[in-house]
Amino acid sequence: MREAKVARKTTETDIEVALNLDGTGKYDIQTGIGFLDHMLESLARHSLIDLKVRAEGDLHIDFHHTTEDTGIAIGDAVHKALGDRRGIRRYASSMIPMDETLSRVSIDVSDRPYLIWKVDFSKPKLGEMDTELFKEWFQAFAQNARITLHVENIYGENNHHIVESCFKALARALRDATETDPRAADSIPSTKGTLGG
Repeated sequence: MREAKVARKTTETDIEVALNLDGTGKYDIQTGIGFLDHMLESLARHSLIDLKVRAEGDLHIDFHHTTEDTGIAIGDAVHKALGDRRGIRRYASSMIPMDETLSRVSIDVSDRPYLIWKVDFSKPKLGEMDTELFKEWFQAFAQNARITLHVENIYGENNHHIVESCFKALARALRDATETDPRAADSIPSTKGTLGG
């Protein structure tokens, strides 16, 4: 089983993550930020990754540190669970509609982190959460999962739909890219014989 646990403790946050890449989408998530919990639940459910998150942060200041550090910890857990990435499909794209909104995520589980973010919001907040923090989460996740991640909202009006479609598209792309390819289960998906670098 491709599983990992990560504990991250700083003066700003205290986070524990446990995940199983070969799960069924079970989740148990408590970050103290309701909207972030909702997005991470969607991520788990649609990626079929079992995900447990416990996060305590300096929410009396704002949601920035907890959001970013949760992305760091989940990304790190994905990286560890993947191991040498032998046998994975590596590449995937997903296009997710949500009512009037359409978003696309393309992913290369390459061991080389990079984020392209083409998502705009018409409001500064969703509930109590700053919309600018969603890029921070995706950036932290991509860097620490060590994946190349392109996220694009093609069109949409409702900010809730926009960000939720991005998380769901990430989930589906992550599911497809990290699945074992039965035709190449014992090989590294690179002509170099290794990923990264």
